[in-house]
Amino acid sequence: MKQSKIAQTGMRRYEQILKRLYIITYASMAIGIIAILIGAYALFAQPHTKVVYVTQNAQNRTIPAYNIKSQLFVPPAALQIDPVITTGGQFGNRLTNINSLLNATELAVINNASNAYFETAGEMLLNRTIVNTVSASPTIVPPFVVNGKPSVIYLGSITCIFCGENRWAMALALSRFGSFSRLYKGYSSFGDGDVPTLYWSPAHYNQSTVDLGSFYNSTYINFIPIEDTDPITGGFALQPMQTMQQEVNSSGNVAYQDAMKFIIEINNFQGTPYTIWGGYNVAGADAVDFGNTPPTNAASLPLANMTHADVLGELSKPSDQFAWTEYAAADLYIAMTCKTLNNTAPICSLPAIKGIESTYGY
Repeated sequence: MKQSKIAQTGMRRYEQILKRLYIITYASMAIGIIAILIGAYALFAQPHTKVVYVTQNAQNRTIPAYNIKSQLFVPPAALQIDPVITTGGQFGNRLTNINSLLNATELAVINNASNAYFETAGEMLLNRTIVNTVSASPTIVPPFVVNGKPSVIYLGSITCIFCGENRWAMALALSRFGSFSRLYKGYSSFGDGDVPTLYWSPAHYNQSTVDLGSFYNSTYINFIPIEDTDPITGGFALQPMQTMQQEVNSSGNVAYQDAMKFIIEINNFQGTPYTIWGGYNVAGADAVDFGNTPPTNAASLPLANMTHADVLGELSKPSDQFAWTEYAAADLYIAMTCKTLNNTAPICSLPAIKGIESTYGY
């Protein structure tokens, strides 16, 4: 009898313990489900999202993909602290018209360039009649997607002569997927050639900071430019990456903050210019084009001795190696972007662009 009661008591205690275990188990499951739901909300409902790590480059580094929602940074239309300078200056020490807007006719040279120019330059590139160096060995990266569109990301410096030359080709390439409502006249630094160039927005040419943003619009891509600035009266200078990242982060703009983080995660930055065209990263300029090689006539001056009017005049009616090189360099960028877009933009149908995609393996 006592053994039976003891057995019954033990059974009840066993049942109680079992019930507690069930309660603890189900509670743990419930907490886990809630955690999963919270994590899912954080992943999909927040305004910016970093997606899983998906791509490895040639060095077997895993590069994260980004698919975010964010407004793009809108820069100021003018800078009181770094105003337009209207006085003339000698070659090598020019600030004439720095930060001044391209007028409608000048802007049309970029926005309304004929596709025939891109086709001719592309064919010249393919048949090797471009004499200047035009080449790129891009790293494959996951497209940096903002608001459902892949992005062109640029990290440069206003003091850099290669950036100064490269922006002409960049602007021509970007114009095939959208248009600029504003572009500005600028130069590389006094100590680095003072070549005439374009600025995406007014530049802080008297101080060390970072300029963000542009006046570009496209239904196909985003354009995310980050421009390091230092006093242009000196030579080439570039702030440390950590300093640039801190200045970008201070903008509070998610797209630019993540774009800078993306560049650092790719981990191959060695200098400016540095660009990402959809699924392709180009660590450097894709052309060396500072004049005709060799000059076609006595009037063909090196880029450092050209004015903005000279450059725009040559691009409006290309007839020499300098102009054709700029269009050919733009074609490489266009081909990378077209490949990212599955060739859905009209420019992608040009035979030369298709030929570059095939020849260069994009």
